[in-house]
Amino acid sequence: EVGTATITDTHEAQARYDLVIAQEFAAQNELEIRRAALQQIVGRPVVDLAPLRTGVKLTPPTPTQVNEWVEAAQQQNFGVVAQDLVHQIAQRQIKLNRAGHYPTVDLVARRNHTDVRTQSTLPGNTDTVALNWNIPLFSGFAVTSRVREAIALEDQERAELENTKRVAALNARQAFLGVNAGLAQVRALEAAELSSKSALDSNRLGYQVGVRINIDVLNAQQQLFETRRDLARARYETILNGLRLKSAAGSLGEEDVSQVNALLGR
Repeated sequence: EVGTATITDTHEAQARYDLVIAQEFAAQNELEIRRAALQQIVGRPVVDLAPLRTGVKLTPPTPTQVNEWVEAAQQQNFGVVAQDLVHQIAQRQIKLNRAGHYPTVDLVARRNHTDVRTQSTLPGNTDTVALNWNIPLFSGFAVTSRVREAIALEDQERAELENTKRVAALNARQAFLGVNAGLAQVRALEAAELSSKSALDSNRLGYQVGVRINIDVLNAQQQLFETRRDLARARYETILNGLRLKSAAGSLGEEDVSQVNALLGR
């Protein structure tokens, strides 16, 4: 209206505004979906969510070597431990089925009680104890078939165990790299936030003295808020990767969740 900008600048600003309004609706919808998912987990309505406190400093994982985390994941991961037990059961099942070829001894005890009096018997109890010795000679290859089946199942469970170890190792490696990359990204975005704030202040000053136009100020402001959004996202993702790392290694406990909870506040 005062002649300091073209109609193109006006249309560009209006287009950006409309785009941001659409993105805001999408973000609000996504937020409600996430709240509903959280409500399903905790079993009660979720009203307020505490964000990260200002000035939170994230620390790298300990130990600092990825191989130590991978080794822990292959040994302590809950999925690996459970699958290892299944594999051990399959191994014992082979021995159990092979025992079908072995002789067996059964201890049999019987007691008969008689209430009827006859000329030859009197009421009372008759106790019998016996040992039955069974020697299997041939059972139509049934035992052999069960042994082969057990061996095949044991091979399957061994393969499942190896695959579970590989998956746990991969998850641990990905989470470890995610934490370290996230920490580097957080540091870079913290520096970018300071630079963006300085750029916004400079553009505002330039707009006041007439060397910058309004769209320059809006661009600088948009860059600052996008940087802050990316910084918050990087911090949250780094914290989640830290929890995923400990979960993959089988060392995630209540204390770890309490430490993360201590980072939240108003």
